[in-house]
Amino acid sequence: MNAKKALINIDYTYDFVAADGALTCGEPGQAIERRIVDIANEFIKNNDYVVFAIDIHKLGDTLHPETRLFPPHNIEGTDGRKLYGELERVYQDNKNADNVYWMDKTRYSAFAGTDLELQLRARGITELHLVGVCTDICVLHTAVDAYNKGFNLVIHEDAVASFDQEGHAWALRHFKGSLGATIQIQ
Repeated sequence: MNAKKALINIDYTYDFVAADGALTCGEPGQAIERRIVDIANEFIKNNDYVVFAIDIHKLGDTLHPETRLFPPHNIEGTDGRKLYGELERVYQDNKNADNVYWMDKTRYSAFAGTDLELQLRARGITELHLVGVCTDICVLHTAVDAYNKGFNLVIHEDAVASFDQEGHAWALRHFKGSLGATIQIQ
């Protein structure tokens, strides 16, 4: 029997990807757009569960730990939180489908302080496919939490990116060597 799988699309937003985004990974993030769109469309078409796990912050929040680490980004109610490029259209065209779920997150991991695990367990999902940005921050923290919760992991190497190429390469090695993830590339 095939594992029930879900796609977790992490933080592929204007602020993290566009050339003028508030905390952009720039060209590496822009270069994976086509692959992220293709993977999302494939999962939606196959009626697999698709989660958009998207960072959200409040303007002027001095208590959030990221405030002292990064400039303001993905601020609630701004265009910076919109999905980047064609992925926004994919989401808008499918947002009312039973297998598509938008989830706000306030920490690096998509599991921290959210109902993600409940949504996945309710659907009997055992395999998570991760795409998005940044490989060595939010994708990494989500993968570690998923591993610790017993999910099997597939990281799409051609659909993750970072502004730190050394961190990106290290995270890919960590996914495989320490989390037992399958690293997939088309």
